[in-house]
Amino acid sequence: MKKQVFTIVLLSVLFSGLRGHAAEKLTLMLDWFPNVDHVPVYAAMQKGFFGEKGLSIEILSPSDSADPLKLAAAGHVDLALSYQPQAIIAASAGIELRAVGRLVGTPLTTMLFLKGSGISAPADLTGKIIGYTVPGMMDRLADAFAFINGIGDYRLVNVGFTILQALVSGEVDAVMGPFKNYEPAAMEMEGYQAGFFEIEHYGIPPYDELVFITGARGLEKRRAEIGRFLEALEEGIVFTLEHPEEALEIYFRAVPEAPREMERKAFMATYPLFGPDTKLDVNRWKAFADFALKYGLIEREVNVDELLVRP
Repeated sequence: MKKQVFTIVLLSVLFSGLRGHAAEKLTLMLDWFPNVDHVPVYAAMQKGFFGEKGLSIEILSPSDSADPLKLAAAGHVDLALSYQPQAIIAASAGIELRAVGRLVGTPLTTMLFLKGSGISAPADLTGKIIGYTVPGMMDRLADAFAFINGIGDYRLVNVGFTILQALVSGEVDAVMGPFKNYEPAAMEMEGYQAGFFEIEHYGIPPYDELVFITGARGLEKRRAEIGRFLEALEEGIVFTLEHPEEALEIYFRAVPEAPREMERKAFMATYPLFGPDTKLDVNRWKAFADFALKYGLIEREVNVDELLVRP
């Protein structure tokens, strides 16, 4: 996957209810480079939903997937897209962050492997080399997945996002972390068939894959703006669900370098998973936090009631 940084700035639009006042700017750092997971954000921009709320949005992409959460917590960006497990781990470590909403409310993460490699059940990974994508998160999920599913004598290797290369070269036998909507489509375009285990069907509690994070202090400064951001984004989600083809074309116009054929395939697997709103379920977050503590993803209990905030 490319590590090139993309920056897309939506020009300021006057808010209809605030005549004469310039739109207020929010910076949003994506979890990675722009892809079809982010279509509702681009739809909300192009259709003017953010502008109607008195907002202009600057979209940034990180060079490392660990950056967004850290930068948001430190106040260097207003909002960041991150992952619920990563947010739970960071909160347990004492990082002052707040989760304010979701974009994708179901796990996308898989244990991915090549079809025809002799892997048909998790136990087949015993004695194998397992790669992972995001240090500090996917390696811990891999250990939990292995313990729950009776996988023994395995070795973990950080492959970053060189997923297909690591699998095809035989460097690893499987990888924890690839998304079920994206990597299989990318592999198919390269002539390979993906097999994968959806981790929520193998002992990992369901969770929100993509969530919006801000810093605790940043939330207090920009609570109203973040609330309006989430309202506008929900309009973008509804638009994407009702007009998927138009929403995808909006994304392609905003990101012309996107590989259209592959991302169209990925989008067909993605758009039913958005929303249906941005609200976070505290009970589901508590269930995952309890799981994380039990299986060693975190060392200290997380106060989920404090972590989750609805601006």
